[in-house]
Order: sequence, then C-alpha cells, then structure tokens
Amino acid sequence: MSRLRIAEVFSSIQGEGIWAGIPSVFVRASGCNLRCVWCDTPYASWNPEGPVVEVSQIVDQAVKFGPRHVVLTGGEPMLFDPIEELAISLKAQGMTITIETAGTVYRDLPCDLMSISPKLSNSTPPSDSGWQDRHEAARTNIEVLTWLIENYPHQLKFVVNPDAGDDLPEIDALLSELPRVEPERILLMAEGIDSETQHARQRKLAGICMERGWRLSPRLHIDLFGNTRGT
Repeated sequence: MSRLRIAEVFSSIQGEGIWAGIPSVFVRASGCNLRCVWCDTPYASWNPEGPVVEVSQIVDQAVKFGPRHVVLTGGEPMLFDPIEELAISLKAQGMTITIETAGTVYRDLPCDLMSISPKLSNSTPPSDSGWQDRHEAARTNIEVLTWLIENYPHQLKFVVNPDAGDDLPEIDALLSELPRVEPERILLMAEGIDSETQHARQRKLAGICMERGWRLSPRLHIDLFGNTRGT
C-alpha cells in the first residue's frame, strides 16, 4: 500500500469553482513544484507539513466524514505517484472526485472535475526568493494543459488581482494555445485572503465575466470561516 504526506483532511463547503457550495471532504497533499507569491497554503507548499500516511487510512478518514464529494488538493497533488491509488480507492467507495491542480503534471486517474488553475506571471516570486527561475520554468506546460483539457471534465480557474494590473492579455494568449474551453468553464477568481478584499475585487471582475461569458468564482470558505486551516 502506498503512502502519501498529507497536510490535512477535513470536511467543509467547496468554496470555489463551478461546484461551489457542495459539502465536500478535502484531502490536502503536502508539497508543490511552484512557489506562487500569493500562495495561501505555504504549509502544504513551501514548507510541506504533515504525516506520511497509508492510502487506505486516508480513504477511511475521508469516507467517515460523510460527504460524497472529495477534493484532492495541495500543494500540487498530481506530483505524487500515490495520488493515483488514492483516487482509484476513493472512486471505488463511490466518491465524486475533484482534483485541484496547476496543470503542470499529467496523470491518468479517476476524476469527475479537473480543476485546473494555470499560474499567470502574477504568481512569480521575487528574484531574491531563490525560486523565481524555477517557478517561471515550471508554471506553464502547454502539453500537459492540453492533455488535461482533452481527457477530463474540467474548469480553468485564473487567480487575478484587478488592482495590480490587467491579466486579461496573458489569459487570452494562453487560451489561444489550448484546445477550446467553453466560456462557462473559464473562471476568474479574485486574489485575496479576506472577504473585504475579495468582494471589492470581485465587483471589478464582474463586468469582464459578463462581457466574455466567463464565470466569477467566489471563495465562500473565506466568507464563512475566514482564512483558516481546515475550512
């Protein structure tokens, strides 16, 4: 049986994306190949925390929570070989699976919604971080993004900050290199870790989504619980 480092397993409301509002179990794998400057889970990314756990134990814990939706998140869950066994085992339990990924790694595994969040240049850390070059080299992989879009039910979720600049040309340029994605499967999500910031930026993004037929993604967990772990 495989083992996987897990930062946390908890039950909450899905706060983001086209399935926002659905009670879900979250399994947060620990570790990431990127270093987004605005990352809100550094404990599962920059400084991977948590025990290394047997996949069977993770499945048992997830099922006991009750919700039939499970979100495999991180960090970057697609980095780790045991995520395949975990997804297969959860699907065998009748779970509906969302995988949250930056779209830099491809795997063949059960997934009902591949939630792809391609990282824009607004994610790049400063030069003195020691990570700028590695992050820039890894954050966009057109081949992997294409495979994911072509092989899984999907959504593309872009984290943007309308107060810091215009990310739309970069999004358009990326979309032009990918297979066509239905507009209602393209989401803008305001960067921010508190409700006041989120709501102010969402108001600025609403018109863009209306013009383009894209979705505006909330972060309901921020509104409900604040920026806290286990929510």
